[in-house]
Amino acid sequence: MQLQLKKYTLALKHTFSISRESHDYQDTMIVSLTLNGQTGYGEATSNPYYRITTESMIDEIETIREAIESFEFTIPETFHQFLVDKGLSNFTICALDLAANDLYGKLLGKPLYEIWGTTTDHYPTSNYTIGLADIPTMVKKMEEKPWPIYKVKLGTENDVEIIRELRKHTDAVFRIDANCAWTAEQTIAYAPQLKELGVEFLEQPLKADDWAGMEKVAHDCVLPVIADESCIVESDVEKCALFFNGINIKLTKCGGLTPALRMIKKGKDLGLKVMVGCMTESTVGISSIAQLAPQLDYVDMDGAMLLKGDIADGIRINEDATLDYPKLGGSGITLK
Repeated sequence: MQLQLKKYTLALKHTFSISRESHDYQDTMIVSLTLNGQTGYGEATSNPYYRITTESMIDEIETIREAIESFEFTIPETFHQFLVDKGLSNFTICALDLAANDLYGKLLGKPLYEIWGTTTDHYPTSNYTIGLADIPTMVKKMEEKPWPIYKVKLGTENDVEIIRELRKHTDAVFRIDANCAWTAEQTIAYAPQLKELGVEFLEQPLKADDWAGMEKVAHDCVLPVIADESCIVESDVEKCALFFNGINIKLTKCGGLTPALRMIKKGKDLGLKVMVGCMTESTVGISSIAQLAPQLDYVDMDGAMLLKGDIADGIRINEDATLDYPKLGGSGITLK
């Protein structure tokens, strides 16, 4: 296989803020793998919370470039295991695994969702994320992008009041993501008010390792709670089933599509609602997530919609929130 790496700095339409950080630009690494005239593309973004930079990912890959290029590629699963055995970080493995899956589908001439035995007849509607800001700015963002479901980032002293004000401007469903900013007591106290304001569920309200707090929330919260920072890899799913109503799988955190497929199955077997979420990433990463959409209860794949300009073509998210799947095989990705 021929391997190529490229770093991009993606400019955002608006400053994107969550409870622990803000940014106007997002660094990302694009991997391409070429074999027999076909090229697959994968992506992984930098992430300060997990101490991942594009430079660190590129360095990891360069140390095993020769082994990757000489690998006898057949199916994504054996390539993924090869990467795991090399000890790469999950973010780095993700980019390579997404590229391998895209390549695999293109070699077969079939989209991944079809290879996995699903169809695009039914899929959940992606939410659109409203980052933390002053209330007028958050309202303006909603007015700029009318959407049926908003994920609202919170983590302030007046979180319920923010939702109360936003509710005056839309009938859309709200999902709340506090990004670990609340206590168990706050979560339990806020939930009845938020439920009345049309909130569907809460995502990761507590710190990732606050299992004692999550036990209280599991017993007393009137809204469903979805794990994000508490559910990183496959081994986390079973523990999360004891404390959460669902899991949000991030491809970068778990190591790509290959383990995500196993996590989806395990989550469903345990009776959890299953969601796949995105980073602020280009259509390369979003198109990979879209292949999983028919298997999901919820999906958060708005990352490329938050950018000033995209670097790739693939899945298209229409103004009515429907999806246009590309006709190419794999994830259907082409770089611009």
